[in-house]
Amino acid sequence: MSETDTVTRLWTPDGFREDEWRHEDGAEALAGNHRVILPLAVFLELDDATRAAVADRVGVHVLPGEPLDGLVPFLAQLPLVSLGFPAFSDGRSYSKAELLRSRHGYGGTIRASGDVLIDQIPLMIRTGFSEFEVSNETALSRLAQGRVGGIPFHYQPAAKAGDSGAGYSWRRRPAA
Repeated sequence: MSETDTVTRLWTPDGFREDEWRHEDGAEALAGNHRVILPLAVFLELDDATRAAVADRVGVHVLPGEPLDGLVPFLAQLPLVSLGFPAFSDGRSYSKAELLRSRHGYGGTIRASGDVLIDQIPLMIRTGFSEFEVSNETALSRLAQGRVGGIPFHYQPAAKAGDSGAGYSWRRRPAA
């Protein structure tokens, strides 16, 4: 499959599902009735009346180098925040997801968008992501088979607690 044939599918921990959202580059996309994900700069340029009118059908895409500060006042009205992964080696969006959940109390959908690989998904879930735009062939195949993977032990607390509860799992296990 060539890059132009790449298929992107939306995956959640409950499995694949149809994507109701589409990425758009400009505010003119708000003229329709569909759900759109706008770049952070475009969203911040909207006037308050427009933001209020489209609150249930507008999401925001934040790139790794963009600060969350300008977005924080609008988090209560946003149903979706998409965090970008332009390259698998750029992990700044992990921190943004964790900050959205823990520091800012964001309860909406946090989506990973971009270069999402299968071995990243368990950590993405732990840091607060709830859905994933996946185009990597290996990741798509493994997710279709129900093989998410991951390591069952963690050395640090996360936005989403592990099966053993919150905190440092290795400290909370009784000695044998």
